[in-house]
Amino acid sequence: MTTRHQLLVSVPDLGDENFDRTVVYMLDHDEDGAMGLVLNRPTSSEVDEHLDELPLPVSSPGVFFMGGPVSVGGLLALGLRQMGSDLEHAIVVDGPVVMVEPEALLEGRVGGVDSVRFYTGYSGWSGGQLEGELEAGVWHVVEAMPDDVFCPAPDALWRNVMRRQGGRLASIGLYPDDPALN
Repeated sequence: MTTRHQLLVSVPDLGDENFDRTVVYMLDHDEDGAMGLVLNRPTSSEVDEHLDELPLPVSSPGVFFMGGPVSVGGLLALGLRQMGSDLEHAIVVDGPVVMVEPEALLEGRVGGVDSVRFYTGYSGWSGGQLEGELEAGVWHVVEAMPDDVFCPAPDALWRNVMRRQGGRLASIGLYPDDPALN
């Protein structure tokens, strides 16, 4: 099963601080492994404090996001494509979502993109690792919407994605933050 261009939504009590209640947008998944970005881990670091002369607006909230525990410190950028415009220094991931070359963006050479969101680090799995986690029931695989990738309220994303699934997954979205206080 490939999860490419879908969301991985963690079970509520995963027990891993890197992935508890996360929503991961999957960029790639094949027999060699998988790669995605956590969409709902904003940092407190404002983008404009570090990159003050960007030629494109940063999607709200204007902070860096923790994309995952691999290669923290590296910079990745997703953008929202201007429909009908030619892309420069960006490649289509799926629909209006594009991967933007950070260096070209910082130099003002990106075209066809309306806004961007920055991630430090990414989520990565070696060949077969994610399949094992899926078989163990650690993740729910659901359809990704462009609004998920550029959600202005990332702290509510996990619950919102779960609730819109309906049925059992919607009820999991109601899981309390601290079950001991229930």
